Amino acid sequence: MKALTYHGPHRVKVDNVPDPGLEAADDIILRVTATAICGSDLHLYRGKIPGTSHGDIFGHEFMGEVVEAGSAVTAVQKGDRVVIPFVIACGDCFFCRLQEFAACETTNPGRGAILNKKQITSPAALFGFSALYGGVPGGQAEYVRVPKANTGPFRVPPVLADDQVLFLSDILPTAWQAVKNAQVTKGSSLAIFGAGPVGLLTAACARMLGAEKIFMVDHHPYRLAFARDRYDVIPINFDDNDDPAAYIIENTTNHRGVDAVIDAVGFEAKGSLTETVMTNLKLEGSSGKALRQCIAAVRRGGIVSVPGVYAGFIHGFLFGDAFDKGLTFKMGQTHVQAYLPELLNLIEQGLIKPEEIITHHMPLERAEEAYKIFEKRQEECRKVILVPGLTETLRHV
Repeated sequence: MKALTYHGPHRVKVDNVPDPGLEAADDIILRVTATAICGSDLHLYRGKIPGTSHGDIFGHEFMGEVVEAGSAVTAVQKGDRVVIPFVIACGDCFFCRLQEFAACETTNPGRGAILNKKQITSPAALFGFSALYGGVPGGQAEYVRVPKANTGPFRVPPVLADDQVLFLSDILPTAWQAVKNAQVTKGSSLAIFGAGPVGLLTAACARMLGAEKIFMVDHHPYRLAFARDRYDVIPINFDDNDDPAAYIIENTTNHRGVDAVIDAVGFEAKGSLTETVMTNLKLEGSSGKALRQCIAAVRRGGIVSVPGVYAGFIHGFLFGDAFDKGLTFKMGQTHVQAYLPELLNLIEQGLIKPEEIITHHMPLERAEEAYKIFEKRQEECRKVILVPGLTETLRHV
């Protein structure tokens, strides 16, 4: 089969690799009908995630048709059309029983990115996300083995197109968990840092839940323009205003700041020269620029919700400011399986339309080019869908 494989920083290509086979009784084999490039894939693409090896198959947002099922699989069967959560969870451990699927303690033999050696449990395995998270081959391929198939695969109705449901695999539940963690309700004020796919869907979810005022910070004008026109956000271009928190405070009631902030940027935020030097010297693992802005922009007693990926040490975290303001931080990988029925219902009702952020459909064979377009924000790219068997690139407004 054909699959997108890693060959070093900024070097990926579509190779012919062996077809996957069943390895456990509760595995399925999926024929992939649609798979997306995620912002988190760019961390891997740039060589920023330890444990990424030559030949690794990327991709954790995918869906398709079940073509083979192990003898212990009872939740789905051959022929079912399913979306696959990017989190691989057993469904029966301590954390899975709490609906905290991203903390599943049985699917990942590694330690994740945690530095504290006293931590005895691992996070859940993730598809296509290096040996840190289980080393499970991803879904930017024609076929993929899906372990723990009685917990992960989620059946979707035939009346909904792939584009409408594909993002149930990751970025829609991630956005939903972010706004739930931020306790967004009718009348809330909110600032979202990052207008990438997760940031945009976060704005969509927040608007649907009744947020009254939404600020959005990014440094790509076309993404901010889309968010303004579609979700009625107040755009702030980071290239024009290097202290967006000050603007946010000035434009909230009594200069208190917003009720909650969402950091949809993560550890590759555009930081200071000092942070760049420290990162190159391996003295820092993440840029703290976005988090510092979040702490500054939120009101006292507010919430900082972090769906963006972080790793390692952060310089200048401003913990004293966070303490003085009495802030709550909520963060972490998404417990995807917990949200799928609710989100599918919202899609079926037309209350959320995740497909509207898609700009490109490209053949899987052109995945190398697709990565370059997505990383460089060429052609006003917001989101790329890779389709096995597609013969031409389709662009959308």
